[in-house]
Amino acid sequence: MARCAKNASPPYATPAELAAAITTTPATTLARRPAADAWAPVEVVCHLRDLEESFHDRLTAILATDEPRFATTNPNRWAEDRQYLRHDAHDAVRAFVRRRTETLMLLRGLAADAWSRAGWQLDSRGRRTVDEFLTLMAWHDENHLAQLARALVGRA
Repeated sequence: MARCAKNASPPYATPAELAAAITTTPATTLARRPAADAWAPVEVVCHLRDLEESFHDRLTAILATDEPRFATTNPNRWAEDRQYLRHDAHDAVRAFVRRRTETLMLLRGLAADAWSRAGWQLDSRGRRTVDEFLTLMAWHDENHLAQLARALVGRA
């Protein structure tokens, strides 16, 4: 597979790290926001789950279509519209694991030239290759695992 962001865990390590982070945490803690404008642990997990689906769909489109275009996502709106605070964090982790496994299966065995196929994010991020998407995923995982760790101890 392609390289990962410097100091980031590879995307295949995140499911175990995510599950371990919440295994013994009470549901009340998982649903508690560390600050009014910060996500609760369950919201972080739901975001990872839903964005993994988005990553998979985008990678699938890039591999099947020449230079597809992708609308910008709005994670805060998703958290509100999809009522992340009402979700079960453990169910969300299991869904994330399934989705990440599907994404890794999609990437496993790609031909060398497939890694340079690209799509366009219709915001300031612009064009990204499959290889760059994998790097983004590693960074995104690391960023939200750190956010989750802070939220679990009540820090924003």
